[in-house]
Amino acid sequence: MRNSTSSYPFIWRVMDLLENGFSMIWPKGAGKYTPYLMLAPAILLVGTLAVGLFYIGDSSLRTLDRSTFQFSEDWSLENYQRAFSESFTWTIIWRSLLGSIIVTVITVSLAFPYAYVMVRTNNSYLRKFLLIALFLPFFIGQVVRAYGWLIILGNQGIVNDALSLVGVDPIRLLFNYPAVLFGLVQYMLPFGVLMLAPALTAIPDEIEAAAGNLGASWLNTMRYVVLPMARPGLIGAGIVVLTLSLTDFAMPAILGGGSQDFIANAIYDQFFRTSDQGFGAALAMILVALGSMMVGLIFMIFGAGTLALSSEEQ
Repeated sequence: MRNSTSSYPFIWRVMDLLENGFSMIWPKGAGKYTPYLMLAPAILLVGTLAVGLFYIGDSSLRTLDRSTFQFSEDWSLENYQRAFSESFTWTIIWRSLLGSIIVTVITVSLAFPYAYVMVRTNNSYLRKFLLIALFLPFFIGQVVRAYGWLIILGNQGIVNDALSLVGVDPIRLLFNYPAVLFGLVQYMLPFGVLMLAPALTAIPDEIEAAAGNLGASWLNTMRYVVLPMARPGLIGAGIVVLTLSLTDFAMPAILGGGSQDFIANAIYDQFFRTSDQGFGAALAMILVALGSMMVGLIFMIFGAGTLALSSEEQ
């Protein structure tokens, strides 16, 4: 018991005021609706996204009159017909799809051993080092990292300078498709690790030990025990990396040098360089459709329930 009100901490008084104010807005009897109140911000964000997609879809159905630079009042499919009739559209679609698939396969393949060592190691220093190395790129930013690779991989960069010391002529390492894929893999790797780490943490160590005691080699344990149980994380990591790679803008623009554009780069050009927002909106809707179909295909193959972090089969 406190003998005086003056000993009551000030921060507690503030919390009491906030609690009283909240109780006036949201009575205690309405506690069953509290989860819906907590969902309100997420619903608002999703609703805002839906409204934005509606306006983009509306713009995609309006054509630009280049004599007056005014958009038509009537809807038409001319922008979509133009998109699918021009060869450059198919080129960027194929380049984006193929690149996102390649980046996803490589990233998940690299992220799995990284996450496994980070979760399973008993060395606290190694775990801290891996965590720092994982989160440090988020403090740098994608654009800064892309320009960093320009310095490292350029004709006068560190790599070519090192090769010149052994008599190798400068190699063009930038402004090509492999450079874009390399930059995307480096950028997406932390996302893959973050998606895989919870799935691997949910697998008890005892299960791997039991498999070893029953005569399974380490390779068989990984193949028949760990990988199947880590499937939610693998699928989640694949979806995140796939969608982010498909919609990426900075890496193709910087490391591709304008010659290896993805769909996002083409959308940017239509909105801000040619001012044809209708055609850019049509490309944006095509991008949304491609991403949705790829995610839907993954769910059809593996099932939506596979994302549940559970050791039981759905």
